[in-house]
Amino acid sequence: MAEHKNITDALQILGALGLPRAQQNERSALCLLALLNLTADKSWAQAENPLIGITPMMDFSRDHYSKQYAPNTRETFRRQTMHQFVDAGIALYNPDNPTRPVNSPKAVYQIEPEALALLKTYGSKSWEIFLKRYLSIRKTLAARYAMERTQRLLPVQISPDQEIKISAGDHSELIKAIIEDFAPRYAPGGKLIYAGDTGDKWGYFDKTLLESLGVVVDSHGKMPDVVIWDTDRNWLLLIESVTSHGPVDGKRHAELTRLFAGSSAGLVYVTAFPTKSLMARYLPEIAWETEVWLSEAPSHLIHFNGERFLGPYKNETTG
Repeated sequence: MAEHKNITDALQILGALGLPRAQQNERSALCLLALLNLTADKSWAQAENPLIGITPMMDFSRDHYSKQYAPNTRETFRRQTMHQFVDAGIALYNPDNPTRPVNSPKAVYQIEPEALALLKTYGSKSWEIFLKRYLSIRKTLAARYAMERTQRLLPVQISPDQEIKISAGDHSELIKAIIEDFAPRYAPGGKLIYAGDTGDKWGYFDKTLLESLGVVVDSHGKMPDVVIWDTDRNWLLLIESVTSHGPVDGKRHAELTRLFAGSSAGLVYVTAFPTKSLMARYLPEIAWETEVWLSEAPSHLIHFNGERFLGPYKNETTG
């Protein structure tokens, strides 16, 4: 069956815009058509600029071009096409709410206005003129949007003389509170080893320090959101930041115990919530022998049973 003309056109456009070879494929062509709501019965002059997420893009491909993609290819759409569209300045990410977390199910994309104006001319006599003009400013556009994304990053002070920046959003705000408020209270003088970032999984990672404590992880390791080494007591605080996903429940406790099994430091499991009301939703799931901290009441810790308050257990690594 011959490829629909709109898909063929989209592939030619991606080449003309200078997208890398890895993005000059059917998947990326369909993403471009979805960004424009260019259904099979429309011409390029009818291109639109809806807000659209990854799953709706996949639905669009199926419903309008009979291209079926498995649900587990969602990350491929995001990482192998839309990331590059955003980096190239062709698409905008969460223009309706720039502080929305990267892993939010509400995340959306939109065609960039200059790109929309250009693509509406495809197939017309003015296409080449508009293309030349667009290419002359595209790098400037991409640089501008990249700068805007950088400016929206959340600064986190990890030591008196060092600051890192992580993606903005509620989850990152709680990670910031863990590092700047929880750590000085409950692990004064402690060292940050790891801080996750919804935009970049390894937001901060002192791999050398962690390995010196006997723990080796790779990119597939299910790291907690924050890892802090309490140097005075030789404890590793394994902290989950909960704003939309689960706490340290029994399953997660077991995962972390396996991941950090080689640690020469004692393991302490902590779940951080922004509010007591959110914690209440997860109370039945929280594992025993763990701690809970609320950023709205930072001077208090809640201990879930066990013989020790904020401390490792002998049967884990301390002997």
